[in-house]
Amino acid sequence: MVEKLAIEGGERTVPEGLIKPWPIITDEDKKALLDVFDSAPRTGSGMGAGSLWGFGPQLLAIEKEWAEYVGTKYCIVTNSGTAALHIAVAAAGVGPGDEVITSAFTFLASASCILHHNGIPVFVDIDPRTFNIDPKKIEGKITKRTKAIIPVHVQGLPAEMDEINKIAKKHDLVVIEDACQAHGAEYKGKKAGSLGDMAGFSLNGSKNLQALEGGLFNTDNEDYKNLAHKVRSFGEEWKPGEPRRYDATIMGWQYRPHELTCALTRSQLRHLDEWNELRIKNCSYLTERLSRIEGVQPPYVPSYMKSVYWAYVVRFKPTDLDIKIPPRKFRQALEQALNAEGVPVGQWQTMPVPAQSIFQIGHGYGKGCPWTCPFGDRPGKYVYRSEDYPETLKLIEDSTRIQGMWPPNDLELMDLYIDAFRKVFDNLDPVLELAKKIS
Repeated sequence: MVEKLAIEGGERTVPEGLIKPWPIITDEDKKALLDVFDSAPRTGSGMGAGSLWGFGPQLLAIEKEWAEYVGTKYCIVTNSGTAALHIAVAAAGVGPGDEVITSAFTFLASASCILHHNGIPVFVDIDPRTFNIDPKKIEGKITKRTKAIIPVHVQGLPAEMDEINKIAKKHDLVVIEDACQAHGAEYKGKKAGSLGDMAGFSLNGSKNLQALEGGLFNTDNEDYKNLAHKVRSFGEEWKPGEPRRYDATIMGWQYRPHELTCALTRSQLRHLDEWNELRIKNCSYLTERLSRIEGVQPPYVPSYMKSVYWAYVVRFKPTDLDIKIPPRKFRQALEQALNAEGVPVGQWQTMPVPAQSIFQIGHGYGKGCPWTCPFGDRPGKYVYRSEDYPETLKLIEDSTRIQGMWPPNDLELMDLYIDAFRKVFDNLDPVLELAKKIS
């Protein structure tokens, strides 16, 4: 018997209100936050143990704990993932006119952190299977102005770090991992954040490890750590516990978080591995079953990597079904049908980062900087064209993100998602009619 799709007035597959939201906030988290208020004085410099801000005990503790978790010598906590990446760019010595290579498929922060220090982003297309920067295309973008590479562990899957590090070593480049979506992910047994020279993580409320907002910087290099520490504060040569001279030697951005951010991060960290394993269980279950549906391509994870699935992205392949409809229209019609069935799907990025208006207009932070600033040897020569990133364009045309695979949702919900996919793909005629009406 043919089932009537929800877009035609049929009953939806996933009942309303069944999907539980992220993030999980526990009683333990609430107590951790209240303990900060109860234990900290509200007067004084804010620079000592027991303060609500500055270099308090929660900040110092999470820096130690996160460094140990990732497997690096040092950690610096910041007020955002973008800030963590920016202090890494600054520590790498990037300056006006210097180029930094990153992925065309990522969040803007992977590139804006370069702009923040007057550097110029240079984009590389992705591997169509992993959605990460394609190492085979990096060397073609290296010039004498190139200072660093920022590979992105996009959606929780590590980039091909052995190949990237080999290229960086050959050309004497710094490697900064954008691990903002990859807390607990692993590459050949090592955790994301310990695979390059430096790394930045986000603590945004959507992330696997979250504190509503915040960031974490990791490195093994003491010089990088010291310079990043100065940029994180006010550019001063000063350490907690020492007399403060108020003498800045470089620009600083005041990227410190407050103690509540650090306390919540510490509390959430206690559950990170547990909650990551639940994500992996849900997503592996989805992959095994969705792969049986012709026209659906689940995400690919190499055997030597551990993805923590910040996002779960599937691609739709109309040609596999001998359907002659453009992938974009097919995907958009399927999104409408699946959303009607109660499966929350939609796109995360709608264009390659270099296609965003800031790169097309080239205005940056005013008067065309940094692209037209006279510090490099080719000011005004940068042109960002979407067609230079064909694999990124294809991914954006035919892929969608499934939400709700995070804990505490479980396999009961994943079974309903699978039922909804089967229902839609077993009744494609109304979906195809809908696709034909999409402009």
